[in-house]
Amino acid sequence: MLLEIKDLYVRYGNIEALHGVSLTVDKGEAVTLIGANGAGKTTTLNTITRVPPPEGPKVSGGDILYNGESLLDIEAHTIVQKYKIALAPEGRHIFGNLTVEENLQLATYARKDTEAIKADYKRVYDLFPRLVERKKQRSESLSGGEQQMLAVGRALMTGCDFLLLDEPSMGLAPLLMYDMFRALKKLNQQGMTILLIEQNARLALQFAHRGYVMDTGEIVAHGTAKELSENPDVKKAYLGG
Repeated sequence: MLLEIKDLYVRYGNIEALHGVSLTVDKGEAVTLIGANGAGKTTTLNTITRVPPPEGPKVSGGDILYNGESLLDIEAHTIVQKYKIALAPEGRHIFGNLTVEENLQLATYARKDTEAIKADYKRVYDLFPRLVERKKQRSESLSGGEQQMLAVGRALMTGCDFLLLDEPSMGLAPLLMYDMFRALKKLNQQGMTILLIEQNARLALQFAHRGYVMDTGEIVAHGTAKELSENPDVKKAYLGG
């Protein structure tokens, strides 16, 4: 098992955001977290990547194991460099005054593996050909879809083996949304492990092998993507029927 979250309790100040969350992700899997806004999905990803206070959550109970090692006392930069876990956050957070190429280059600052970096550039540009055309363009001038491609590409340029995605389809036109998920499916088929938050639950369950449903800081359902798609409560709450 690659990632195991065990009975996790998380707080922001006096407010408890996660109440005993447990989930697993195996190597090579694509797993989705679905749920309403405020359910605790982003908090879960931020806790895995050890986003520090005051912005980040504070663990008050439970554990996060990665390849059997606890991540609770690990700093955020070590999560990326040693454990090769990267987050493409909600809202993209790209550097608008830098070009596409400069944004991607920035993600490689701690890497020494020159040949692997070259291979990752190729992978990003193969996945997102639009970025090739925009390499020298300031990223603030990109469309929303292109900025999302850049946010995912930047995460990949860290050299990660495990990709966390927070709402990759947010604000995208339907055509670009499906383009994004086709690229993510290809990435997963190439061996990338993915944990995904996605408001479009139907699309997420078409993409993922398994899923978890979160509600007010708790896991309320889990199963294969097919099982969740056929679950009457999940269909009623998240799939429009």
